[in-house]
Amino acid sequence: MRGNTFGKIFSITTAGESHGGAIAVIVDGCPAKFKLEAKDIQKQLNRRRPGQSNLTTTRKEADQVEILAGLSQKITLGTPILMIIKNKDARNHDYEHLKNIYRPSHADFSVEKKYGIREWRGGGRASARETAARVAGGAIAKKYLKLKLNIKIYSYVEQIGPVKAVVQEEDISLTKIENNPIRCPDPKKAQQMIKYLEKIKKQGDSTGGVIRTVIKNTPLGLGEPVFDKLSADLGKAMLSINAVKGFELGAGFASASMKGSEHNDLFHSDSNGHVKTKTNFSAGIQGGISNGQDIYFRVAFKPVATINQKQTTVNTKGESVKFQGRGRHDACVVPRAVPIVEAMSAITLLDHYLRQQCYR
Repeated sequence: MRGNTFGKIFSITTAGESHGGAIAVIVDGCPAKFKLEAKDIQKQLNRRRPGQSNLTTTRKEADQVEILAGLSQKITLGTPILMIIKNKDARNHDYEHLKNIYRPSHADFSVEKKYGIREWRGGGRASARETAARVAGGAIAKKYLKLKLNIKIYSYVEQIGPVKAVVQEEDISLTKIENNPIRCPDPKKAQQMIKYLEKIKKQGDSTGGVIRTVIKNTPLGLGEPVFDKLSADLGKAMLSINAVKGFELGAGFASASMKGSEHNDLFHSDSNGHVKTKTNFSAGIQGGISNGQDIYFRVAFKPVATINQKQTTVNTKGESVKFQGRGRHDACVVPRAVPIVEAMSAITLLDHYLRQQCYR
């Protein structure tokens, strides 16, 4: 199986299955002489881990990270950093009934037809459990970007099912985002989202949602103008996350109905002589290269595929069978996906920043 590495200079390679012994990540390309501790990683993993509230899966995983290589006395060596997160609460018996069944909207069928074999316990590599490794690697990138470049990445839940929040710029802060289990900085809308999720959960159903990300203080010149556009790599980073079905940068699909005179971001010089744009419909990226303005985008997540309702599917013999989800699953992955989106954003930005240093 290929496709387990993301990034060119700063890269992560993940390994491990949902119900195996551990999830692991190798981070390569991290600059040397950078202070790093396990608690830096753990802080972000705690935001992603299951069992945070009654709205999430009841799987109990502490997601305790162990750094096994790449550091000396809490300082990076410039060598690959190896981290593992052991699986403590894998219940293989919960998946015994799935051994010969293809679950609707899961990767069971496509994975088995591609490789001739599949890990039926929780979906193996196709499980969202793999994203813990991304968050661990992204925590390193996020800390480096903040300390060395003052780049700040904020992701928050903008929508759950039909409930949508309109968040003002001044309300985008980590404190307000983390103030409720939904991770929506609008407290009134957050409560409506919680009520909707509780209703969906009682029905044995699931729902999707949207995460919005704002990246501040991005330096000029990140990205290449052809295949390695910063926008293209951000899109790939987001679409590689489990359950993501849409990525919209800046004005996105709304730009299709706009005129050029409306969409163009006009340049001007501020009082300090810095060139800026009066509007930011292009979300800080023009020609695939960052222009110094805020980067913002939206990521759409589909409903969780496993639901506690009877559905019709087929087994490995092609026979029609009735199926009902069991085990421990989120009714909506979006609140726990916030740190995953931030992690993939940070990895993409740091990778492009280090690539840019090759030109200097």
